[in-house]
Amino acid sequence: MTDKNAELSNGNYRTLFVSDVHLGTRHCQAELLFEFLESHKAEKIYLIGDIIDGWRLKKKRYWPPSHEKIIQTILNKARSGTEIIFIPGNHDEHFRKYAGRLVREIRILEHTIHETANGGRYFVTHGDQYDVVLQNARWMAYLGDRFYEIALTSNTWLNLVRQRFGMEYWSPGAFAKRHVKSFVNIIGQFETVVTDDIRRRGVQGVICGHIHHAMSRKMNDIHYVNTGDWVESCTAVGEHFDGSLEVLYWTDPVRQQAKALTPPIKPAFNDPIT
Repeated sequence: MTDKNAELSNGNYRTLFVSDVHLGTRHCQAELLFEFLESHKAEKIYLIGDIIDGWRLKKKRYWPPSHEKIIQTILNKARSGTEIIFIPGNHDEHFRKYAGRLVREIRILEHTIHETANGGRYFVTHGDQYDVVLQNARWMAYLGDRFYEIALTSNTWLNLVRQRFGMEYWSPGAFAKRHVKSFVNIIGQFETVVTDDIRRRGVQGVICGHIHHAMSRKMNDIHYVNTGDWVESCTAVGEHFDGSLEVLYWTDPVRQQAKALTPPIKPAFNDPIT
């Protein structure tokens, strides 16, 4: 994070992008998200899918007060003048039938183009349309979701033990996404499919979620940005008032401050895309 952007942010952003909260599941980090939303202000907030986990709620009702508090916090921000745009994902896909409507001061869209303060045009979408498994073998996606739930349960117990011994939080899932070849390949394939589509759309970049892996990097001539999730990594993306984008995380409840995972990327948007 540059000194200039440190001065610009102070918890205030032109735009915030949040995805993959999975309200309705036991592993949703609702309290940390509440702290994040209360500590940050933005002119516009994009909720980029899987905010509510309809898949899980169909099987078992789980809706504690902390999850309801997130909904009320978002509604309060909308009533206070923050522009809220909700782009449903595959876990809350039942909201897609309301695309194009304004519901309780929240605009629901299938996808959209966001223009940054410095003129960059980004395609904003959840990203499940780029998931080959989900599009071609939905039953396998459901099975994978179940295995992910089991892995998260194991993760909870593991970190309870680590906490008892004074050790820091460690996410096996996040580690696997960075170091295990099969996971790295899956993420790489997803990013490649996304950027190929974005290049055809004639915009400078994409902001998406879906794979729970926060990232901001240039892929040839495309700026690929992924918001991560609020299950393991507790990450979001912020647009500063100069138009630069930054991946933020909120994993330390003691310090309670957002930090950059990667430095902001400032593409030269006046240069034509080749």
